[in-house]
Amino acid sequence: MNQNRTSGYAAALMYSVIIGFSFIFVKIALEDAGPLDILAHRFTLSFAAATIPILFGWVRLQIKWKKDLLYILPLALFYPVLFFTFQVFGLVYTTTSEAGIIQAAIPIFTMLLAAYFLKERTRGWQLAATLVSVFGVMFIFMLKGLDVRSSSLIGSLLILLSSLSSAGYNVMARKLGGKWDVFTLTYVMTAAGFVLFNAMALGEHLRQGALGQYFAPFAKLPFLMAILYLGILSSLLTSYLSNFALSKLEASQMSVFANLATLISILAGVIVLNEHLEWFHYIGGLCILLGVIGRNLLPRPKKRAVSRQQGASSGL
Repeated sequence: MNQNRTSGYAAALMYSVIIGFSFIFVKIALEDAGPLDILAHRFTLSFAAATIPILFGWVRLQIKWKKDLLYILPLALFYPVLFFTFQVFGLVYTTTSEAGIIQAAIPIFTMLLAAYFLKERTRGWQLAATLVSVFGVMFIFMLKGLDVRSSSLIGSLLILLSSLSSAGYNVMARKLGGKWDVFTLTYVMTAAGFVLFNAMALGEHLRQGALGQYFAPFAKLPFLMAILYLGILSSLLTSYLSNFALSKLEASQMSVFANLATLISILAGVIVLNEHLEWFHYIGGLCILLGVIGRNLLPRPKKRAVSRQQGASSGL
């Protein structure tokens, strides 16, 4: 295993751990603010934190604003804009269990898009490992129980669109990773989230004539601590880690770490919230681990010279 892939795996693992624990902080934040306000506040903090090193001259953005933005903004459109927007509104109409099952298919969507646009080849046993990981997530949520009465076709479609957005981001970030540095990509993505989610949240408060409620949650210490985690670690740092990992790993390899984040979120609930593990958590968790390990450690197919040329010339 070469050094580039090792660093990519390390970044992907850190990404999974941070995302896994973020669900606890989302629950804390939801006690004092709505979903749109949380998104707005977390990306405000992300944007502020990302701007500090630029203002002090520690980092320089390697970008030609008029030219390069036309290529980078579509990436930001997929993630965080479309991903979080579809996810937030999808959860209004469907259950978290159903959303978890649908989003478990992200590795499959990524694998299909990567095969078409990036010419990434997947062996039969690598495909099997990916499906084992997906099955592990679906198994946990299905045995946990689906509340069909509160599910909705609209909600399911929105969560599906959120999953497709994540897959599109995985593929596009893999494609663009070599053209710009990781920080530049992360900064533009964060700025896009900052503008959109604040516009949506402030617009909603202005419509209701309750602008003061936008700032009210910051008076609560638990919310402040939660939003610091979500903004700096779970938004900014994970965007950086994801972009970095995708510059080292194939898109289909990186995508299975999203399922590992689901497993970590379950373990985080046990450690922090004293939640109880059932027998199906162990079986599903084992499937997720086997799938992630198998997809990333099984031998990769040898690429022919023609395939390399096709992969270099293909694009979105």
